[in-house]
Amino acid sequence: MKTDETQQLGRFRKTSITAVLFGAALLGACNSYNNDEPLLPHQVVAGTGDVTGVVAQFRSLLGDPLNGVMPGAQPAGRREINWDAVPAAFTDNDALPGDFFNTRSPRGAVFTTAGPGFRVSGTNLADVDPSYAGQFDFFSPQKTFAVTGSVAMTTEFQVPGSPTPAVVRGFGVVFADVDRQGSATLDFYGPSGYLGRFEAPVRSGDSPLSFVGVVFQDAVVTSVQITSGRAALGAGVKDISDGGSQDLVVMDDFLYSEPQPRQ
Repeated sequence: MKTDETQQLGRFRKTSITAVLFGAALLGACNSYNNDEPLLPHQVVAGTGDVTGVVAQFRSLLGDPLNGVMPGAQPAGRREINWDAVPAAFTDNDALPGDFFNTRSPRGAVFTTAGPGFRVSGTNLADVDPSYAGQFDFFSPQKTFAVTGSVAMTTEFQVPGSPTPAVVRGFGVVFADVDRQGSATLDFYGPSGYLGRFEAPVRSGDSPLSFVGVVFQDAVVTSVQITSGRAALGAGVKDISDGGSQDLVVMDDFLYSEPQPRQ
């Protein structure tokens, strides 16, 4: 089901945001920035269902090439995390180090959370609760990702392979099973403070996937707080669509522009 573009755009505070239809998905997302200062110029890309098209659109905004695990700040391009190369020692447990994607696999992203850790799953979290096998799905086969004991995490950017603080122009996430508006959000922060909140759209059609990403005109993003769901996953904790009381959400691909040293 498509969201009405005019209604969706009316919820933005900044007219410089671009939203266009791409394939069967909508580009545009809710922004709940509550500061009197105007947002910095930016573009939002969001969609549900088959999100292949909107992810491709977001990649084109971030730019080529895909820099993989090349250490150091590259002059252009982007980085991506899809979890699928995470080794078995850090899969289907809560042992993934928060700095894994800047030390062992240098991509310039460092994770923190108030919860006990992070979980990369090869079973769509069905090893946590069997009901999750029918709730969640992956975008890039086949692993997915979740925060354990919490719904919130922060991604901080560093020069890949280095502790040097960095900034990026854009960041986006593929979410799985967003049943309620506001259950999956990205809060952006820069050197001068808060840059705004952007919500992933509610799932539509047969696919549980949703995507939201934001690209700013300049590299101004130092960190992003990601909220995935209304309750933490756990044994016996059911999704609202499966008789539970809360909207449970997991994540797949992270995409972001090449981290550059913070000036």
